[in-house]
Amino acid sequence: MDGFQTKPLKRPRLDYPHGDVRPALAETIQVAPGIEWVSMPLPFSLKFINLWLIDDGDSWTIVDTGMPLKETRGAWKSLLDTRVTPDKPLKRVMVTHMHPDHVGCAGWLCYKYGAELWMSRLEYTTCRMLVSDTGREAPKAGIDFYRRAGWNDAQIDNYRERFGGFGRGVSQMPDAFHRLADGDTFEMAGQAWEVITGNGHSPEHACLYCPALNLLISGDQLLPRISSNVSVHPTEPDADPLLDWMTSCEKLLDRLPEDVLVLPAHNEPFRGAHARLRHLIDGHETGLSRLKGRMQKGPLTVMDTFTSLFGRAIQPDEVGMATGEAIAHLNCMVHRGEVVSVVGDDGIARYQLT
Repeated sequence: MDGFQTKPLKRPRLDYPHGDVRPALAETIQVAPGIEWVSMPLPFSLKFINLWLIDDGDSWTIVDTGMPLKETRGAWKSLLDTRVTPDKPLKRVMVTHMHPDHVGCAGWLCYKYGAELWMSRLEYTTCRMLVSDTGREAPKAGIDFYRRAGWNDAQIDNYRERFGGFGRGVSQMPDAFHRLADGDTFEMAGQAWEVITGNGHSPEHACLYCPALNLLISGDQLLPRISSNVSVHPTEPDADPLLDWMTSCEKLLDRLPEDVLVLPAHNEPFRGAHARLRHLIDGHETGLSRLKGRMQKGPLTVMDTFTSLFGRAIQPDEVGMATGEAIAHLNCMVHRGEVVSVVGDDGIARYQLT
């Protein structure tokens, strides 16, 4: 899932070699030798996700899969039934991270076509953990977490109703996987590729980089027009994912050339990775500075931070992601020693400058 930005800094000028064209459903656009761009629908505001169908010569690989929707499965069947044969099977389904728009059809594809699932370890195990919550009641730890954030009774009731819904967006996961780890190398589309992991948006997000093609399949770790959601969740309330995210952006700056062609999960393929990564880091630092400015006037609850961080009203269906991202910024300030959190008699946490 993807999130918000503060009122934008001046955006860097990026190059979009395909313009605003995208593949029609069940069609592809070739973006590099052996690499076909696939677009599948999403049932929320982003509308589409970019997926990648890769010709390995004697087999096929898919990178990211879309959600298990009827039209997505139908489009995959149309694409694969004209390509996959006994002599040229679908060998691998690679998943950058465990969010349902990326992993949702992975199990279905693996079981239907006999493919192996390739993921990082933390993404696979976290996905399996979240699927196991299906049918459970919302835990007290989660309710307390959102009470401290200042949620009202209606918002807490909505959390209770929605808890355990992750599994409805994911087809049955394979019981085994091939691990992707940072620095691993493998062959795909006749070239050598390297795994570059990132954190903050998800636990161990795997980007795939090909030096020979000067190409990066970035998943949600690097997007041209939106900033990936960076959230704290009830399972680790004291986490500092914003530091993880900005450190991962610095890592990509160090590992990638400026003119790499980025194949993102959302929006269009682009060049200008370094400028975009610096813009993302600067955007979060600007948000942190705004919060410090607001706190000079007094303590803030999590809900009080929304205007400063996002520069607009947050809709009811966005409150969960906005809360997680706001806490990520506040926790970052706590870990930097700039802010302390005090829980009042009403059970709500208020953040103030040290």
